[in-house]
Amino acid sequence: MSGSTKPLHRLDDLIDGRLMSKLDQLDVVSRKIFSGKLHGERRSRRRGQSVEFADFRPYAPGDDLRFVDWNIYGRLDRLFLKMFLEEEDLSLVIAIDASASMRTGNPDSFDYCRRLAMALGYVGLCNQHRVSMLAFNTEGIARVSNLRGRRKSSELATWLLQLEPQGASGFEAAMKAAALSRLGRGVMIVLSDFMLREGYEKGLGMVAGRGFDLFALQVLSPQQVDPSREGGVSGDMKLVDSESLGETEVTVTPALLKSYKERLDGWCGGLRQWCARRDVTHMVVESSVPVETMMLEYLRRRGLVR
Repeated sequence: MSGSTKPLHRLDDLIDGRLMSKLDQLDVVSRKIFSGKLHGERRSRRRGQSVEFADFRPYAPGDDLRFVDWNIYGRLDRLFLKMFLEEEDLSLVIAIDASASMRTGNPDSFDYCRRLAMALGYVGLCNQHRVSMLAFNTEGIARVSNLRGRRKSSELATWLLQLEPQGASGFEAAMKAAALSRLGRGVMIVLSDFMLREGYEKGLGMVAGRGFDLFALQVLSPQQVDPSREGGVSGDMKLVDSESLGETEVTVTPALLKSYKERLDGWCGGLRQWCARRDVTHMVVESSVPVETMMLEYLRRRGLVR
């Protein structure tokens, strides 16, 4: 189950064979048409030189004579060129928040992000897309780039298993690096709780509209969504910020919990509205939702996979 809290040590801990067999039927979907440098599995509406016929057009000086339809020339005594649907290369980029605050809740938000990233990456690899991932925090940016093909699943899993959250987010620097890198044009998925001291606007703004079909998946633990769930918290407590290590003492009361939920709803609502205005898909994802359910139901309904 995705809700398991056991440590992640190997590929089967990230994605098991049963889930793989179900994901084999899926593909990553872009709402936009992109022009790639390589011939891949993604069909576009651009006309090019693949095997699928699209239309004819009159010959123009300089055109490649290999694409002249000589049967039409024999009938009409005029030169026409065959046109084909071009196959486009799709780049799948997944950015993972590896800050200390992601090691939160039960099930653990960071481990959930790694499982979901593995499932999405596996779908991309199986469909011959170029898969790249980056993990970010204030300690730096870790990358794995341009993997293609099912055989790269183990390499991707090894990279994910080596990640360990620490420090603050480093979100803006990571988004700037993604925007400036040559990772291709396609689908970009950001996995984060988006509880960022610096805010999300500048960072997301760097990648929104940069050739990416952008998805912001806000991963929160059940305890972040509702601290009173499963017995919850009450009374006097000392809270420690996992990133700054700052401490504060609070008395948990119903009024405080209500205020917390209102502020959380306001923050998530603000992110959702910001994304909607910029054609970015936003989803709040609870780490208690099985990855299988996320992939086969929720993300399919939101148009990320089909």
